[in-house]
Amino acid sequence: MRSPSIWNLFRSSPAFLALIFAFGAFAHAAAGPNTPASTLSSADAREMSAIKAPLLQLGPGDSIAIQVYGQPDMSGTVYVSDDGTIPVALAGPVQVAGLSPSQAASRIEKALRDGKFLVDPHVTLTVTQSRSQRVSVLGQVGKPGRYPIESNTTIFDLLAEAGGVTEKGGNTVYLLRQGKDGNVARYPISLQGLSGGEQTIPDQSLKGGDSIYVPHAPQFYVYGEVAKPGQYTVESGMTVIQAIADAGGITPRGSERRIIIKRRNTDGTYTTTKARLSELVQPEDVIRVKESIF
Repeated sequence: MRSPSIWNLFRSSPAFLALIFAFGAFAHAAAGPNTPASTLSSADAREMSAIKAPLLQLGPGDSIAIQVYGQPDMSGTVYVSDDGTIPVALAGPVQVAGLSPSQAASRIEKALRDGKFLVDPHVTLTVTQSRSQRVSVLGQVGKPGRYPIESNTTIFDLLAEAGGVTEKGGNTVYLLRQGKDGNVARYPISLQGLSGGEQTIPDQSLKGGDSIYVPHAPQFYVYGEVAKPGQYTVESGMTVIQAIADAGGITPRGSERRIIIKRRNTDGTYTTTKARLSELVQPEDVIRVKESIF
């Protein structure tokens, strides 16, 4: 069953996780003992670890503050133009699109040295407003939309900024990323298993153009001789008897020996079988508790 304390904490409070980038490797930093962490199967973990963790890249529309040490007249705020350049005093337009702030600063220093404008320039770049690096948050969140990211923005940061996962949201979210071939890859990230830290891996890095999708939680249905017939959320490891308990239990007229499950097959057809109380519930199961014959 879902842990109420951890789950409610994630839904109601911001996450304080950050990705620390060092030599292209992931490292996890948690701001507190209750900070959520993402979990994946071993196969998903191997697939995601193959993705390089890119630094924040500059792009058209970004606002950048330039500071040149010892040269206050050369400092100021500029915007990355549509062609990916920024105007630099003395050096003229410098191409920075696709570079991290530190890489762009190094390129400006080189332009100033190569032009013999300064002997040993020291340049610092700070992104004051990011318009090119945005990630869409879709599905079952409080405030779907597009949100700017920084180099240390995590998936949990964005989910918190988007108002958190709603009660209808599932325990698994998906990171959608377009590859160089134009195809969109989908990486599942589980929000369960947050307590205990088992099978945790560092948060997946984000980059502009990514999307985070929170689907509806998988549902099952209970009707017949139960106190509260209706639609309910499938919890991890939920059994038939637990599902019936969620529906208020069997009425005095019902019988636990006369429970059937209508289950959808992979080909779209349905199969109806007698249910075992210890049987695991699957998404879209329809559980019926029949009336006792005695």
